[in-house]
Amino acid sequence: MELFEQIRREYEFGIGTITGVAKKLKVHRRMVREAIGSALPAPRKTVERPRWKLAAAVEFIDQILETDKKAPRKQRHTAHRIWERIQRELPECRICERTVRQYVHDRKVALGLVVHETFVPQSYEWGVEAQVDWYEAYADLSGERTKLQVFSMRSMASGAAFHCAFLHATQQAFLEGHELAFGYYAGVFRKLRYDNLTSAVKKILRGHLREQTARFIAFRSHWRFDSEFCNPAEAHEKGGVEGEVGYFRRNHWVPVPKAMDIAGLNRQLLAGCHDDERRTITGREQSVGAALIVEREHMLPLAAEGIDLAHTTFPTVNSLGCAKVLTNAYSAPLKAGTLVQAKIYASIVELWHDGRCVARHERCYRRQQQVLDLEHYLDVLSRKPGALAGSRPLEQQRQAGLWPESFDVIWQSLMERHGKQSGTKQMIDLLKLAKQNGRGRLQEAIETALATGCTDAAAVQHLFHAPDLNRVPCEAIDIGSLEQYQRPMPVMNEYDQLLMAGGPR
Repeated sequence: MELFEQIRREYEFGIGTITGVAKKLKVHRRMVREAIGSALPAPRKTVERPRWKLAAAVEFIDQILETDKKAPRKQRHTAHRIWERIQRELPECRICERTVRQYVHDRKVALGLVVHETFVPQSYEWGVEAQVDWYEAYADLSGERTKLQVFSMRSMASGAAFHCAFLHATQQAFLEGHELAFGYYAGVFRKLRYDNLTSAVKKILRGHLREQTARFIAFRSHWRFDSEFCNPAEAHEKGGVEGEVGYFRRNHWVPVPKAMDIAGLNRQLLAGCHDDERRTITGREQSVGAALIVEREHMLPLAAEGIDLAHTTFPTVNSLGCAKVLTNAYSAPLKAGTLVQAKIYASIVELWHDGRCVARHERCYRRQQQVLDLEHYLDVLSRKPGALAGSRPLEQQRQAGLWPESFDVIWQSLMERHGKQSGTKQMIDLLKLAKQNGRGRLQEAIETALATGCTDAAAVQHLFHAPDLNRVPCEAIDIGSLEQYQRPMPVMNEYDQLLMAGGPR
C-alpha cells in the first residue's frame, strides 16, 4: 500500500512518466500502470504449484481415503498415519509430512470425510441446564502412575464446573459423582444433558427416545431433575462440558498431579474447581463465582437425604470365610453358610448381617481375587494358631503396610519364651485388642513395652488399657453454704471437775 502511494505521488508530482518512475523506484512498468489505475493493489492470485514428489503417492493416498469412507469413524487414517505408511510401503517416495497433510485435508473435504458445520449460539437461564461427561486422566498415587476416570458437570448459565476422579466409571461412581456435584453447587439443576452412556441408557430408540436403566430412573426421581441425551456421535450437542474438560485438563492436570490416594487427589481437584470460580469467561461481565451465587437462588433445593447408591447382592459365606461379590471374594467374620447382604459402592464393599455392617473392604476391580482382613480370622486362629505364620490374610497385611516391624519382634519374643504354639496364641490375643480401640493404639502399647525391655503379653495388655484407667480428678466444691450448720466444739471442763470432786475410789 505504501509503495502504491509512493508511485502515484512520483507520477503526479515528480518525474511524471511511467518509465522514469519505474527506474527511480526500481519496479516494473506494469506495477506503475497498476498503481496509476487504482490506489488499492489487486488481490494476489493463488498459483497452484505442481507437486512433483507427491505424484507418486497420490493414487496410494486416494485409495486409503476411499477405504476410510466405509471404516468406523474413530478408526480412520490420520494424515500422520498415512505418511507413516508411505514411508514404509513406498520407500522410493521421499516426501515430507506437511505436504501429505495438506493434500489429505483437501481430499477429505472433497470426499465429505471432513464437514465444516455452522453452529447456532445458545443462551441459558439460571439453574436450568448442566452438562455431564466422563474423561480419562492420569495421576501419581503413592508414587505409581494410575489411569483414572473423571466425572465432570458444568453449569451452562454460570460456567461453574465440578470434577471428581474415580478408579473406574461404574454406575455407582456415576451416581456418586452426581451427589457430590449437587453438594458443590448447593442445589440441583432442572435438566442434565448426557451422552448415551451405559450407566443411564440401556438401549437407544428412535429419535431422542431412550430405554433407561432402572437405577438411573430412581436416582433422577429422587433428585427431581430431567434428563436429555445427545444424538449418537454428536459431541457438539454438549459442547459446554467438552470445552470445560479441555480447559480443566490443561490447567489442573498439567503437570501430572501427585497424591497419596484418590481421596487426596479429589481434594486437589475440588480446590481447582474453587480456583476457577475467580476466572471470567470471555464475553461475560462477572466472574464464574459471582454468577454461581446468583444461580444458586434459581436451582432446585437439595433432597433432605441422599439415596442409597449401592448395588446389592446376597452371597453366602464359604468355607474360607469369604463372600463372593462380583467375581472377587471378600472376608467376613461369620460362620460358613451364613447369608449376608453385600452393598457395592464405587470405592468400597460392605457386608451386612442382621442389620449391622460386619465387614468393610476397599473395592477390588480385578477379577478372581481374595480381599482378606486378618481380624476376621482371629477367632479361628485362636483354635488353630499354627496357621497364622503362613496365612494369606497376614501376607496381605504385610503388603498393605499394616503389619509393623514391632509386631514381628514381640511375636518372636513370645515364641522364644513360651514356645511356638503358646507364644503365637498370646500374639493372637494381643491382635484381638485392636478390635476395641484400633491398631494404632495396640502398636503404641507394643512399642512402649519393647522400649522398656519388656516382652510380656500381660504387660502389653496393661499398657493398652492404661489410658482407660486414668480417672478424671474431681473438681473442688464450694462449701461456703454449709457454714450455717457449723457448731462449736463441746467443752468438757465441768465434767472433768465433777470427776475430780468424787476423789479416788
